Amino acid sequence: MEIRKDFAREIFTVLNEVLGEGRHASSVIRESLRRNQEWSDRQRALFSNTVYDLIRYWRFLWTSLGMEPSFKDKDLWHLLGTYYIKRGEELDGRVEFKGIREEKVKRRIERLKTERAVRESIPDWIDLLGQNELGEDWGSILHSLNTYPSLSIRVNTQKTTKGDLKTRLRNFGHDTNTVKWAKDALVFRTKFNVFRSKEFQEGLFEVQDPASQLVSEFLGVTSGMKVVDACAGQGGKTLHLSDIMENKGRIIAMDDVEWKLGELRKRAARAGAQNIETKHVAGTKSYKRMKDTVDRLLLDVPCSGLGALRRNPDIKWSLTPEMLTKLQGLQKEILTSYSPLLKSGGRMVYATCSILPSEGEEQVRWFL
Repeated sequence: MEIRKDFAREIFTVLNEVLGEGRHASSVIRESLRRNQEWSDRQRALFSNTVYDLIRYWRFLWTSLGMEPSFKDKDLWHLLGTYYIKRGEELDGRVEFKGIREEKVKRRIERLKTERAVRESIPDWIDLLGQNELGEDWGSILHSLNTYPSLSIRVNTQKTTKGDLKTRLRNFGHDTNTVKWAKDALVFRTKFNVFRSKEFQEGLFEVQDPASQLVSEFLGVTSGMKVVDACAGQGGKTLHLSDIMENKGRIIAMDDVEWKLGELRKRAARAGAQNIETKHVAGTKSYKRMKDTVDRLLLDVPCSGLGALRRNPDIKWSLTPEMLTKLQGLQKEILTSYSPLLKSGGRMVYATCSILPSEGEEQVRWFL
């Protein structure tokens, strides 16, 4: 194992910005990759995977090292060394790793395997919350949240077919698998930078997890409907709805963050989705005039994001009990204020990226 000093320092810079300053890991990593255009695809993948792993196992690694978290270069070098020990790799003789008591670290790693919250590297309060809400299933769910996410896409059927795209990608050396329960999904067998591909630039697909693709299917939209996506964000589900509706009808994508809607408009242009209009929400007046006029309503509400820890492990270090309580209140508010938009006989889908019943099933029961 060998790692260059400049490469390691870039890792440390990201860790400081994410875990020290509270920025989103995905954004900081993108900025870092833009600063280092000379890196090969292999180096870029190694960088991203290492950063995400260090964030994912932040508590476990520091506990294995026998230290409190620190952002000093010397201590972060030791954290990196502990990460390699955890992976079963031998440390080289570089000076930055001097002072790591390797055998002691290995013994701690073995001992900590019996302590779930430390082993799975999660704050105690989230571990207790998961146990209380999910019972005996929590242990296996928590473990799965530390596995690597796959790279999945949704085929834009307005521009191509799943079979044709699968063949085209294979011809360029990128094999994919289909997903039985998500008809437009393809999952890559190995990761690569899809955003640089010609197929992405042509709008033939969007990066989207299969489970996320199911949400739009649940709405049961058809061509010609009036649909509101009330918390559209950057529009992954909005674009899918447009595809299902064959670009016919009207989709109103709403959000209270204008730059997200700007990104949605760019994505819609690339996908050729012409039945989407964006609406910045600055208060209830933005949508009250649509009362009793909407055929379908999607509420993909703000949430803890605890179901997406595989892709966004930094969430568990930034979330607090107070934030969760506030989010649960906001979810109720959104359900109450947007549901009147539906016509009689319309359909509403409530969705979160959380695995907690208190953000999902219990909110639905409360509303009903």
